[in-house]
Amino acid sequence: VQLIESGGGLVQAGGSLRLSCVASGNYDSINSMGWYRQAPDMQRVLVAVVVSGGSTEYADSVKGRFTISRDNAENTVYLQMSSLKTEDTGVYYCNAQGDYGRVLYDTWGQGTQVTVSS
Repeated sequence: VQLIESGGGLVQAGGSLRLSCVASGNYDSINSMGWYRQAPDMQRVLVAVVVSGGSTEYADSVKGRFTISRDNAENTVYLQMSSLKTEDTGVYYCNAQGDYGRVLYDTWGQGTQVTVSS
């Protein structure tokens, strides 16, 4: 599975951005797709995830501001980010987990930079 992210950029605090991640390649299933953020000199942390049944989970810091959604037909996951804060700045990585030929995979995209200015 390959993941291609898009939609990052520079935005002022209070603004909005939408990230997209498209999955392609060979797989039998994608059980979950999610977004993680890595700020400079920090560990990569979960932002939001959606599982195949549609359930979602969010980091406390983004609840009420970010919305994750998934288009199964297009193998795409979106992250709508609103009311952005400077602390949302970082590289956002898309993640997909599933199986192919009874082998589990855990795949990352190349990352897209999000910078929120004050």
